[in-house]
Amino acid sequence: MAAARACLVALVVALTFLFMEGRPTAARKMSAGNLVQRRLEVRSLLRRLNKPPVASIQSPDGDIIDCVHISEQPAFDHPLLKNHTIQMCPSYNPKGMQHHSNITPHLITQTWHQNGKCPEHTIPIRRTKEEHVLRASSVRRFGTKMPRSIPLVNPINDTNTPNILRGHQYAAASARYDKCYGSKGTFNMWKPAIARANDFSLTQLWITAGSYNGNNLNTIEVGWQVYPNLYGDTNTRLFIYWTRDAYQTTGCYNLLCSGFIQTSNQITIGGSISPTSTYGGTQYDIDILVWKDRAGGNWWLQVGGYNVGYWPSYIFSDLAHSASTIMWGGEIFSPDVGQTSTHMGSGHFPNEGFGKASHIKNIQVVNSSNCLNPPSYVGLITEQNNCYNVQSGNYGDWGTYIYYGGPGNNPNCP
Repeated sequence: MAAARACLVALVVALTFLFMEGRPTAARKMSAGNLVQRRLEVRSLLRRLNKPPVASIQSPDGDIIDCVHISEQPAFDHPLLKNHTIQMCPSYNPKGMQHHSNITPHLITQTWHQNGKCPEHTIPIRRTKEEHVLRASSVRRFGTKMPRSIPLVNPINDTNTPNILRGHQYAAASARYDKCYGSKGTFNMWKPAIARANDFSLTQLWITAGSYNGNNLNTIEVGWQVYPNLYGDTNTRLFIYWTRDAYQTTGCYNLLCSGFIQTSNQITIGGSISPTSTYGGTQYDIDILVWKDRAGGNWWLQVGGYNVGYWPSYIFSDLAHSASTIMWGGEIFSPDVGQTSTHMGSGHFPNEGFGKASHIKNIQVVNSSNCLNPPSYVGLITEQNNCYNVQSGNYGDWGTYIYYGGPGNNPNCP
């Protein structure tokens, strides 16, 4: 028996070293014992994340989508949700959700839909694989953001290291309120080029309360991203994120920790979205709405007209009551920020306009009467506008909108 265990350990070490080939030198210097311990931690995490499926669907993009019974999803591992009763639909939708446009919308689908659908009373979850976790800097950090991963909105009342020093750049708009209860926008879909595997590029809305002071920043974040190190490819994917303590110990991407409760069997959070827009060609948009249900207090998510699920109010502190800042726009991360050629949005600057620059239109905010209204004022956030930039406007069917993005490194950047 001892000999068998020794052989198993040797095999695990050999496979781990094979996987580590080509990774940074510091990673390869881990001791054999640490490598074995990490592999055991990975397998323990996979057992927690990958719930037993009712059915599984092999997606053409390589994902495996597990159809998990709605009552067995990872959310209910959260200690505050052990006896939670699922709210299957919101009590009230925000008023003023309809808008009319003379631009014909194009249907966005997820790649896995080509090969099947999940049965009723199940939710689709992208299966987490061992190689996904092993790309993270540590098992504990898998699926999480680094602390202080949000643009500085109020430099007078909030202290922060400049974003560029942490590898992030933003091109976004923001609006501040005493109290607000959600936001809606129509997001232009692109597939930005990524310079290296641990870079990412995303477009999202942020709903926040609290601040970095005291580590009580609460956020709800939704959008699309390209992030090879997290997903293992360069597909454009729907994502969500949340935290209640400024990214210190709570929250995660998608369903990689407990918290968000999914109710829809149509949408895979973390799943690939197709098709995406082409420069000078067909444009694809998707509507995203997040709002606080005034009856139950939960923060609901709607994507492309589907009610996807909700964040229970009591997993938050400040957001349990209301939000104070809403932001919309793009973000890139790269260790080579200032020199990276990772694209934001379409990879083109805002002044190129429709069909060439990426946009977010029909930007609205949910007020205390549960009505959607355009923001009265938006401020613009950018660090190096010769690398990535943002412009805002208000016009006709588009309402309040922004164009944003850029190519990163170019003769004028940095």
